[in-house]
Amino acid sequence: MGRTRIAIFVDGADWHTRRLTAAFARRGATAVPVSLSACGFGPEGPMIAGFDGGLPDACLVRTISAGSFEQVTLRLGVLHALSHGGVPVANNPAAIERCVDKSATAFRLAAARVPTPRTWTVADPVQASAILAALHAEGRSAVLKPLFGSQGKGLRRLDPGMALPDPAEVAGVYHLQEYVGAADGGWFDWRVFVVDGRPLAAMVRQGDHWITNVKQGARCHPASPAGVLGDLALAAAAAVGADYAGVDVIRAPDGRFLVLEVNSMPAWRGLQAVAPADVAQALADLVLARLAAASPASADARRAG
Repeated sequence: MGRTRIAIFVDGADWHTRRLTAAFARRGATAVPVSLSACGFGPEGPMIAGFDGGLPDACLVRTISAGSFEQVTLRLGVLHALSHGGVPVANNPAAIERCVDKSATAFRLAAARVPTPRTWTVADPVQASAILAALHAEGRSAVLKPLFGSQGKGLRRLDPGMALPDPAEVAGVYHLQEYVGAADGGWFDWRVFVVDGRPLAAMVRQGDHWITNVKQGARCHPASPAGVLGDLALAAAAAVGADYAGVDVIRAPDGRFLVLEVNSMPAWRGLQAVAPADVAQALADLVLARLAAASPASADARRAG
């Protein structure tokens, strides 16, 4: 039997990819970075660049590049086909779809009774204006988010007296979430990193304005993933079916802890700087554990290519 080969789906060999490659190597596996944009389908099934006509033994999805609706559909289709063929994929494509689509995330969290701010997603601007007006009548603000987006990009806070942008500015969809200011004042929240059913690490993200993403300049401080933060993050990850996730949590002024978002392809460079756990190693071990649990027949079929 040859050396185990793992596909890391990523666009560009960045810091995260190097950490993951080293983590797999420590377990005797070879990691091959490959972009999903270089993959597709042939008469025999999925075609994965870098695997000489065969398939990887398992996959870790680090990033999926943006593209047209058709391009993104193809990339997700490749992940679905790999999973259907018995190749372990983390995160599984269904979980990725639920997290990439913020409306699906909100629905899953609500259905699982995970505490989260009130959220609406509509296409009709008249309906969206009525929702916003009702929030403003309560003296509350709303956060308008891109339905597909991450790293705090494209967020708008709509305070009382402010109107919605034109539909063309939001790709025809209004995803509105009730704005929740942090307890004790200031701008901060928590990111909890969940791996394989356990809260692995956590950090406080403190910003100079209400958007607290690290990519928007927030500072990272160590935090414990235990207790209510860990329990809430685990419930959120389970609600979307994610093997690993970055869960954003805020404590409202009334003391409640609320889940803001669930990220199925989270970065962790800022987190790693303040957390003792080796995130890359935990992810590599997750993927290899999924592979070990897969049937031998599936492994033989993967190598038949």
